[in-house]
Amino acid sequence: MDPLDVLTNIDKVIPYYQAIFSADEQRIIGYEVLGRIKLNHEIKSLGEFFQDENIPDEYRIEVDDSILHNAIDEFLELKESHLHLFINRDANLLMMDHGESFLNILLDKQEKGLKLNQIVLEITEHNFRGDIEQLYHLLLYYRTYGIKVAIDNIGKASSNLDRIGLLSPDILKIDLQPLRLSSPSQSYYDVLYSISLLARKIGATLLYEDIEVNFQLQYAWKNGGRYYQGFYLNKPQREFAEIDDCKDMLKYEFQTYISSEKKKLENLYLFTEAFNNRVQQVLHKIGKQFIDYEDLLQQLSKQLDDCSFRIYICDEDGFQQSVNIFKQNYWQIQPQYYLNNWSWRPYFLANIMRMRFDQKGFLSDVYSDIETGELIRTFSFPLNQKHYLFIDLSYDYLYEEEGLL
Repeated sequence: MDPLDVLTNIDKVIPYYQAIFSADEQRIIGYEVLGRIKLNHEIKSLGEFFQDENIPDEYRIEVDDSILHNAIDEFLELKESHLHLFINRDANLLMMDHGESFLNILLDKQEKGLKLNQIVLEITEHNFRGDIEQLYHLLLYYRTYGIKVAIDNIGKASSNLDRIGLLSPDILKIDLQPLRLSSPSQSYYDVLYSISLLARKIGATLLYEDIEVNFQLQYAWKNGGRYYQGFYLNKPQREFAEIDDCKDMLKYEFQTYISSEKKKLENLYLFTEAFNNRVQQVLHKIGKQFIDYEDLLQQLSKQLDDCSFRIYICDEDGFQQSVNIFKQNYWQIQPQYYLNNWSWRPYFLANIMRMRFDQKGFLSDVYSDIETGELIRTFSFPLNQKHYLFIDLSYDYLYEEEGLL
């Protein structure tokens, strides 16, 4: 679209609204404002216009402000004080006057009934080229008025988690489009997991966007998403969608997810109990008929050949008290790991305490093995009062067991 078509037809610029749904109430909690223009009876998106840095800043701001005025006026007609209006702003343009013109618009609308705690300002962190400290102070100032802050497009492009942490947003918007484009690598899921940990640490709510199919909604539900947005739930439209527009559908979908997840957890529990019994029986069978830990591991490898590819023993401080026995076509000894320390691994010491007090083994989450790169789980088992057995279960074995991957 020719930018001149927009600039000479600002009166034809209109806001569209895409609903945002909550998991707790299964209803709409707010609407994101999207720019559109109506030319020759055709509605076109203004996304490219706002992203085109060849267009003078003041023109993009003028169009943005026009949309904002109309959107807030229409939003006020709803007379729903619990709903939120999500407003996109280019942080670079926002900082041109240190955010004053944007705030002045909101303050003007406040006199007409707008509550500033209904406003959620969306910015994209990875596009910002200015001083992050100045942006932080501006957002902090906005918060004194009750305005909430959302960081947009996380997961779609490179995002700096340190910068996001500094800005301390109220909402993190995670883009799930990569889940549809191809088969994402495990690293993609690991990044999303890191973002969810960051959100928990800074007290931010997760909003998953670009949900276009059911499995993306399920992923969002399973991975801490409180808010959801995307074509699967609601497409951008000129009017505000009804608050309970997807309530029945979401209740049904969530119930399906809950049933599925409970079944997986039940299978995981039953597997853990069965594998714990198997390890106990194997150790009981071996008894004290071993010379040293290396001999014990060799005997264990024969008994666990169908499921494991690495076995080793550590003390309660994480120091390895044995060699590794490792299978790559055949079992082999790796003496270089003797006395290595693994206490730096996340949850290692907590897991040791868990085994000490429960006196039984347990199964780890799925993770990528550093050496092989494959998805695995580790079964940890208290060997005696001081030493603990670690059995790495192979991807092929987990794949054959229901609900372990």
